[in-house]
Amino acid sequence: MRSYSALKVLREGLRGHTGWQPLWRSPEPQTNYDVIIIGGGGHGLATAYYLAKNHNVRRIAVIEKGWLGGGNTGRNTTIIRSNYFYPESTRLYDLSVRLYENLAREINYNVMFSQRGMLVLSHSEAEMEIAARTVNAMQLNGADAELLDARDVQKKAPILNFRDDARYPIHGAIWQGRAGTARHDAVAWGYARAADELGVDIIQNCEVTGFSIQGGRCNGVETTKGKIHADRVGVAVAGHSSVLAEMGGYTLPIHSYALQAFVTEAVKPVMDTVAFSPMTGSYFSQSDKGGLVIGGALDRIPSYAQRGNTPMQETVLSGIIEMAPALAKVKLLRHWAGNVDVSPDSSPLIGPSGTDGIYVNCGWGTGGFKAIPAGGYLFAHLLATGSHHEISRPFDLDRFSTGRMLDEAAGSGIAH
Repeated sequence: MRSYSALKVLREGLRGHTGWQPLWRSPEPQTNYDVIIIGGGGHGLATAYYLAKNHNVRRIAVIEKGWLGGGNTGRNTTIIRSNYFYPESTRLYDLSVRLYENLAREINYNVMFSQRGMLVLSHSEAEMEIAARTVNAMQLNGADAELLDARDVQKKAPILNFRDDARYPIHGAIWQGRAGTARHDAVAWGYARAADELGVDIIQNCEVTGFSIQGGRCNGVETTKGKIHADRVGVAVAGHSSVLAEMGGYTLPIHSYALQAFVTEAVKPVMDTVAFSPMTGSYFSQSDKGGLVIGGALDRIPSYAQRGNTPMQETVLSGIIEMAPALAKVKLLRHWAGNVDVSPDSSPLIGPSGTDGIYVNCGWGTGGFKAIPAGGYLFAHLLATGSHHEISRPFDLDRFSTGRMLDEAAGSGIAH
């Protein structure tokens, strides 16, 4: 792999940055592949990388209808955490945190993973009881977690609202110190570069228009660049999974919603962790450039709209001002939305789709970015072997027929 180093960065600076090469090729699609992955976002690219690296599958194509990172991977608020309740969920999301911890070194690309920790605030004694239950569950499941009182929270985030007359007074918080943020574009680009180095064909601006199904089995896809054959097809298209399902002749128990986000003008350092208030449904962190990155709950009505609206803007920002009144006069710089797939139990779907030859990775709700490494790692295992990794097995679609669901509506954090 073409390696990056501090010496190379210095040398290119002195040369006027004229020596950098494209991070990945732009090949035309071949006629046949072993595996086709639909979706050039974080999960699709990570899947391609781990397929090639861990399972030695060499003829892989990633098909993206737009450009890499131009979809929902580039539209999230970049939070990474594993503070879930059920053991199955913790194993999944903590695998992702562990992979993130070594990702920059592994793929030789700075994904800017900053383990600045995360506070999930409690605003009443009843919420403190629930927080204690969550912390106990996380510790039993092997994830790092602490229960903080109000004084501990104030030491970590003094900008929050600790006034006695606060509408939602802070009683304490769940603290996960290994949580944090990463640069979303860098995660996509880093995986793309690493996959390309292993021979993966990344085909951009190529839309899948249908599946080729013969005798009930999928043997390829139809695209705007022609028909492409493959033994297996993986679908990782967050926000539009149900659209692909209709093409492929299978059904998914999901709905798609817009999830809005905001960033403010750059301000001096005021927040070195992530704070989330379940009561207001708002959360924020501060980026390396100084802007405050803000998120909130899903839109109430399902849609594929990738744009913001003023009712949700008012709801989310009023929650931020309640959490940290000192931010009331900070100017908003941008406002956007991505699409997320939401399942009935707020847990992801990984497994065979119901149409032979098609496998799905979807239903991550608001948690898709934090799960990119684990989602790719586990989906690659499924595509390579045809069977589940023990961590992904509980997330198969069959849980909706067996009734063994994983209701993480509370652990997911945002109203689902």
